[in-house]
Amino acid sequence: MRRAEVFRKTAETKIELSLNLDGTGMGKIKTGCGFLDHMLTLFARHGRFDLQVSCQGDTWVDDHHTVEDIGICLGDAFAQALGDKRGVVRYGNCTLPMDEALILTAVDLSGRGMLCCDLSFPTEKVGTFDTQLTKEFLIAFARCSDITVHVRQLAGENSHHMIEGVFK
Repeated sequence: MRRAEVFRKTAETKIELSLNLDGTGMGKIKTGCGFLDHMLTLFARHGRFDLQVSCQGDTWVDDHHTVEDIGICLGDAFAQALGDKRGVVRYGNCTLPMDEALILTAVDLSGRGMLCCDLSFPTEKVGTFDTQLTKEFLIAFARCSDITVHVRQLAGENSHHMIEGVFK
């Protein structure tokens, strides 16, 4: 089975994460950051992954450490669960309309983790979530998963829908 468990403890966060790539789309997410919980739940549902994440972080300071460290853990889990990548299609892409937002995402399971990101958020926040943390999450995920990720905003003036399009 293509599964992984990751545990990470730093001065700022304590994270437990489990991932089953051959799941049903079940997400059990509790990060301390409500918008991130929602995005990771959608990520699991639409990717048909089973994902459990528990995080205790210094969110009283801000959400940066929580978001980045969860990106690191999720990337590590993908790398572990994919293993030697035998039987996996190397390339994938999606153009996703999310109301007025249109997001292009392409991935390459290249073994060379990097992010190419062209997103321009019209607002600094979605609720209490700092929109710029989306890129920090993606950088951490791409580097730790050894996956090349390209994300481009083709249209959109709604930060919430843009971020939701990225995660879906």
